[in-house]
Amino acid sequence: MEEIQLYLDIEQPEILSELFGLRDENVRVIEDETGVRIAMREGQIMITGQENAAQTARTVLKRLMLLLKKRENIDKSRIRYAIELAAEGRDELIDEIMSDVVAITYRGKQIRAKTLGQSRYVSSMKKNTVVFGVGPAGTGKTYLAMAMAVMAFKNKEISRIILTRPAVEAGEKLGFLPGDLQHKVDPYLRPLYDALYEMMGAEAYARLAERGVIEVAPLAYMRGRTLSDAFIILDEAQNTTNEQMKMFLTRLGEGSRAVITGDLTQIDLPVGKTSGLKRAVSILEGIQGIGICHFSHKDVVRHELVQSIIKAYENYDKKHEQK
Repeated sequence: MEEIQLYLDIEQPEILSELFGLRDENVRVIEDETGVRIAMREGQIMITGQENAAQTARTVLKRLMLLLKKRENIDKSRIRYAIELAAEGRDELIDEIMSDVVAITYRGKQIRAKTLGQSRYVSSMKKNTVVFGVGPAGTGKTYLAMAMAVMAFKNKEISRIILTRPAVEAGEKLGFLPGDLQHKVDPYLRPLYDALYEMMGAEAYARLAERGVIEVAPLAYMRGRTLSDAFIILDEAQNTTNEQMKMFLTRLGEGSRAVITGDLTQIDLPVGKTSGLKRAVSILEGIQGIGICHFSHKDVVRHELVQSIIKAYENYDKKHEQK
């Protein structure tokens, strides 16, 4: 097929260095993903390639320029996501992945949704009392829930934060670990501590934990309690049993919100046990006040190779399900 050339005017030359990236790395991503060639010519960006690819590249560059004018940050993962949306004719959604700031860490880092799935997850947490975030590792399910919890606390929407997860991997092994029960389950709660430290700093966390404002505990500690005026996050929920999930959901008290996260491809329950997360998602779909958000490999925001790994496993599972 014959190649065409498209041009894009540069209205603000000062944003060019950010648009092209260090050593033109941003432009190279667009070239590699679309197969076009991009160059500067007489104050314009020139795009050369097959018509559909050139149109996609031009659309992405135009959207990125608009975002840079608003002082938004762009990176390679967001550029790849923008290319995918533009190729599908959904470029109007590119702005949505550069959504408002969810939270600001104690070091001043802005936390934002980086994909369409993440943006809709954040919106769901803002308007629903209970939200399920279901999908693969690296999609930011727990991290964004933590950010929302911290902001809700800072805005005085709730008076405490409760973070919990099942210690199903521990089983009888807890008896062989040194220390009291809290010390024994701490290794299973470590990812939650790490996220909290990043959000508010270790010292602030320690002060709030000492006052009981922040509680990090295994799911077994939730039994028999009513959790009021709190933001509660249940992590690794794929490893809850049906009984545990029902117990957790019925703990919700006045003024509380809950976010339940998990990955249904990483269930560690004994053979014959059904995941409480899997059952809950099917039972509670469509109930007002409950949001269910599904993530895919497109929402992975870790190393770009992780996206490819997850996609390969998804394809493998689909092929074997059909046999």
